[in-house]
Amino acid sequence: MPALSLSVLARKGICAALLGAAVLSAAPASARDGRNGALIGGAAAGVIGGLAVGALLNNGAPPPPPARRVYVEEEPVYVAPPPRRGPICHYERRKVWLDEVEFTYRRVEVCE
Repeated sequence: MPALSLSVLARKGICAALLGAAVLSAAPASARDGRNGALIGGAAAGVIGGLAVGALLNNGAPPPPPARRVYVEEEPVYVAPPPRRGPICHYERRKVWLDEVEFTYRRVEVCE
C-alpha cells in the first residue's frame, strides 16, 4: 500500500470536517429541545470527530513490512553409539555328528 501524501491527508481532513459540519447543521437544536438536543448534538459531533481523527491517524503511516524469515542450517553433529555392555549372543543350527555315519542338527548358542 503506497504512503499517502500530505495533500491527500489534508483533503481527507477537510472532507471529514465538512461532513461533520453538515451533519451538525442539518438538525439544529431549538429551545423546545432543552438539554437533550444539546447532548445529542454534542454526542454526534464527538462520534464524527473521533471517527475522522481516528481515520487520519490510522491512514497516516504505512504498515511496517513483514519480517523475513531466515533459515540457518546447522552443521551435522556426530553422536557415538553407546558402548556394548557384554557379548552379543545368538542361536545357530549346527550339524552335530553322532558317529561316523549319522548326524543331527542342534541349536547352539554362539557369542561374539
